[in-house]
Amino acid sequence: MPDNEQPASSASSRTADPGSAIIDAPDEKINAFAIDRLSQAFETSAKRWELIVYPSLFAFIILAAYGFYLVFSLAKDVHYLAISVDTNMTVMASNMQSISDRMSQMSSDVRTMTVSVDSMARDVNALEPMLVSMQDMDRAIQNMTVSTSSMRQDMAVMNQSISRPMNFMNWFMPW
Repeated sequence: MPDNEQPASSASSRTADPGSAIIDAPDEKINAFAIDRLSQAFETSAKRWELIVYPSLFAFIILAAYGFYLVFSLAKDVHYLAISVDTNMTVMASNMQSISDRMSQMSSDVRTMTVSVDSMARDVNALEPMLVSMQDMDRAIQNMTVSTSSMRQDMAVMNQSISRPMNFMNWFMPW
C-alpha cells in the first residue's frame, strides 16, 4: 500500500480517537481531491467519447435510414419487375404456342415437299429413255443445219453466177 493510504481498520480506529480527527482531515481532503480529479478525468474522457460517439451514432442512423430506403426501393423495383415479367410471360407463352402450331404446319409442308421431290425423281428417271431420243434429235438438227448452210452457200454462188449476165441483159430490155 502507498504511504498515504491506510487500511480501513486503522481509519475506523482513528475516528474513535478524538485526537486523530486532526490527522483524518487532511486524508479526507486528499481523498476528496483524488475523487474530484477522478471525476474531472472521467468527465473529460466522457466529453472526448461524446465527441466521437454522438457523431458516429448520428452517421450510423443516417446510413441505416439510407440502407432501409435502398432495400425498400429495391423491393419495389423487384415487385414491378415481377409484374412486368408476368405479363410478358403470358404474351410469350401465347407466341410460343403460335410458333409450335406454325412448326407443325411447316413439318406437314416439308412432308408434302418430300413426296413431290420423290415424284420428280421418278419423272426424271422416266426421262432417261427420252434423253437418247433427244440426243438423236440433236444430231439430226445439226445435220439439217449443215445442209441449210450448204444450200445457202450454193445459192450465193448461183446468185453470183446469174447476176452478171442478167445485169448485162437488163441494159437491153426496154422496161
